[in-house]
Amino acid sequence: MTNSSLRAWLGVLAAATGLAWAAPAAATDLAFDTAILQGLDKVTGRVVTIDAPVGSPVHFGTLEIIVRSCRKRPPEEQPESAAFLDIWEIRSGQAAASLFRGWMFASSPALSALEHPVYDIWVLDCEDSNAKTSEPGKSP
Repeated sequence: MTNSSLRAWLGVLAAATGLAWAAPAAATDLAFDTAILQGLDKVTGRVVTIDAPVGSPVHFGTLEIIVRSCRKRPPEEQPESAAFLDIWEIRSGQAAASLFRGWMFASSPALSALEHPVYDIWVLDCEDSNAKTSEPGKSP
């Protein structure tokens, strides 16, 4: 199969499955410094919103999450946010276990999901951390 026929086939596959965003880091995407994630503890039913700065580890239960990149389409295009995540399970007395490494998409959380018996993590949005403090009525 040639490159052009492979690209055409992938385009048809993306259109058929409703995936409008085949490349997570297109040239027009905007990079942000914080990923807004949501976590579910399936045992307790607790849902938590997590502000995860790019490059800094955050913890949810026994999970350590490191956002490597958070990208979002410009406002004039169809909405989409995606984050490249590394997720590890940290248990005392055991070596850290890598659970997930890859892109997660806000519009299609099941497309690339963390598979874990206790926790679910998904991407809600990308934003700049200084945007929260500069909004009217918000204090730093």
